[in-house]
Amino acid sequence: MEQKVLESFPLKLLSQFTEMCRNVLGENLTGVYLHGSAVMGCFNLQKSDLDLIIVVNDTVPDAEKLEFMEKAVTLNKEAPSMGFEWSVVKKGFCKPFVYPTPYELHFSNSHLNWFQQNPTDYIQKMQGTDKDLAAHFTIINHYGKTLFGEEIREVFGEVPKEDYINSICLDVENACTDVVSNPVYIILNLCRVLAYLQGGLVLSKKAGGQWGMDNLSATYRPLIQNALAAYTGSGEFLSPPENAQAFAGDMAAKIERLK
Repeated sequence: MEQKVLESFPLKLLSQFTEMCRNVLGENLTGVYLHGSAVMGCFNLQKSDLDLIIVVNDTVPDAEKLEFMEKAVTLNKEAPSMGFEWSVVKKGFCKPFVYPTPYELHFSNSHLNWFQQNPTDYIQKMQGTDKDLAAHFTIINHYGKTLFGEEIREVFGEVPKEDYINSICLDVENACTDVVSNPVYIILNLCRVLAYLQGGLVLSKKAGGQWGMDNLSATYRPLIQNALAAYTGSGEFLSPPENAQAFAGDMAAKIERLK
């Protein structure tokens, strides 16, 4: 992990989370893997979550899931404002890679109230398949960090190009409407999706925005620069909504032609 990331990264909390995984999952735990902004050089305490994949050898019993969730939620209170985002996945679905990828359990801040209000319902229903995992596994293969357990190359198989494209394109399929409520995320994500489709580049949101500044129409540079400033700093996105919508429409058309 780069030094500039280490300086702002909650390493102690991450160590506590990893130890919790070991204690609760025991011999069923294959490994704990860090991905996302924390390993791509753009972690921001105010705006980044802590992205993890927990790999297990076999099915996790409901009682163990409940214990895991209770302890994970307690640790989430100490996390940066965006909290943890993690998924528990069986090793057999990681290598060879299965798409859409089945998962045992998932958590992010957006699901916190559900678990707090009805833990049993959460444990029983928070499982299935997640197409986002193709993108997460690709990031792990390119940038990931092993926090505990088997090495990445032993656990994660290659994600086929078509699965990765499907995953990242799904993330921006409603860009023209979502860009109004979440402009920074959508603008930078559109840039990195296009960077992959045009050049095979697997980039962070920050690097995607920088790629967009260098490779897209100069008309859009102020918009992308604004999004980058809001993403990497503590400021707000200030460009008019109609500018963001015009950009999203243009990028969506380009992506549709290339995918």
